Formats: sequence, structure tokens, C-alpha cells
Amino acid sequence: MKSVDKNLLSPAIIAPMYLSPRVLLSIDYEPWFALFRRYDSLTDPHQRRALDGGFTLRALDPILSLLGEAKASFYLVGEIADWYPEVPQRIAAAGHELGLHCHTHRPLKNINELAQDIRASAHWLRQYHVRGYRAPMVGIHEAAYQLLADSGFAYSSSIYAPAGVLLKKGSVWEIPVSTTAAPHNGGYAAPRDFTLNLLLKGEFPYGSSFSIGILGGQIFKLIERDLKRGLSPSIILHPYELVTPPLSARLTRDLILNPHLLPFRRNKAGFLKALLERFPVSPLGAYLDEALASQGQVNA
Repeated sequence: MKSVDKNLLSPAIIAPMYLSPRVLLSIDYEPWFALFRRYDSLTDPHQRRALDGGFTLRALDPILSLLGEAKASFYLVGEIADWYPEVPQRIAAAGHELGLHCHTHRPLKNINELAQDIRASAHWLRQYHVRGYRAPMVGIHEAAYQLLADSGFAYSSSIYAPAGVLLKKGSVWEIPVSTTAAPHNGGYAAPRDFTLNLLLKGEFPYGSSFSIGILGGQIFKLIERDLKRGLSPSIILHPYELVTPPLSARLTRDLILNPHLLPFRRNKAGFLKALLERFPVSPLGAYLDEALASQGQVNA
């Protein structure tokens, strides 16, 4: 991996306190099997679509209905746009922000592999003027930010950090998924994913849907605390957490072999309904535009 430009390690800024605080709501729109690493090596697009079984298409309308008038960021796995072009069409038509999650869901640590993955979704990225990116498993390296800039992205949401932090990585902004604040976090250089090391630093990633699956409505206390501080926490949900996939023999086997993933299996439709009743929400891109406009900047 090439050396990192020091400009990518510029200090964080805190979003202006006079911005209206809200929950930055996002859905990483991925197939149900994206949870399980054993499918990472499955490359045949016809087999992957068959494995999805139409779930990502069927789940969309119930999710849009759950959201009602609220708007969110949908970070879409690009192969879904290939399988079902109506999915990004419906998301955009409903007024939500479309972002890229990846084209084929798996860890993307190699910069050349990441570049190839982005190119595979280039057609719909241009069609929908996509500006935002979230790395699979919220895992990114510093060298990737220049590639994101070269690929036309204005911002990323691919690390964990305390609510309210905005980072400038070259010409790309980073809007982290929220953690609790820690007095000494060692800086914000990527990767900052959901690891034991992050927890040992005193940061609990409450914006992760894994954490929501464990604590449920208790997460609202952390959200409310940060909102009262004038901060805007960022959280993630997934389609299979809002609309439960059928419990097949394959899925049962996968869960038995990966019991640590059971918090992702917890249905969070009730959580989302309660969230929307209690707090204002916003897509990440709209919030970034407001933050930059408040400082006299324009985000392309």
C-alpha cells in the first residue's frame, strides 16, 4: 500500500453547535448473506442473485413505508442495482440519499481491489450523482481517501468516532459512525473499525446496528445525551434487521456457526419506529452540506 499523504491526517473539526442536532440515519442496503464471510469468495453474479432470492427487492417497500416522511442515507451494494434496477430508482424517487456501500460485499483492504469494486458500480453512481461512500464493515485505510476523491466522492462514513466529529481527509470529508467519547482516543486515523482495541480506548460504537441489537432501546439514552450536547449521532441499520428474511436451512446453519452475529438477526423495525417518533433524522449528505454552508464552504 502506498504511503499516506500527511494532508489526509488533518485534525478533526466539530460540527457547529448552532446546527440543528439530529440523528444521521443510514441503511447499509446489502443482501442478507453479506453478514457471513463464507460467501465472500462467491463471485458468480447469477449464484449471488439466486442466493438473495429476491429479498432485497421485497424488503424495500416495507422499509420505505417504515420511514414514512423521514429521509435517510441508503448505502447500496452495487450488485443489487444490477439485479434489480428498480431498487435505486425507488430509493431516489422517495427522496432518500443514495450512496455506495461496495459493489460486492466483502472486506476491501487492498487499494487496487477497492478501485476495481468502485468501477463495477460506475454506471449507477453517475446516473444518481452519488457523493457518499461507506466501506463494508466500516473498515477503511487512509490511502483509500485519495481513491475516493479521484472517483468523485465528496464524503465517506467509514470509521467509528465520537458523535459530532467531522474529518477532512484530503478533499474528502469523513462523517464517522458514532461512538461514545473518550478522553484520550489516540487520533482519528483509519482504520477505526469495531474492534476490542476501540473498546479498550473507551469508545463504545453505539451507532453500530450490532450494538443496537444488544442494547435495543437503551441506545436512545446515548443518542439523547449527544443530541442535548448539540451533536448529531450517526447510526447504521440493515434491511435484514428491518424486514426479517425467511429462516431457511442455510441461514439456520450460518447462524449456528456464527452465534456472535445473532445481534444482527434481531428485528429492529420497532427500534426504527421509536427512533422516528422521538428524534429528528437526516441523511448524512444533507447534514454535511449544512455544516459546510454554515462555515461558508460548498460541498461539490
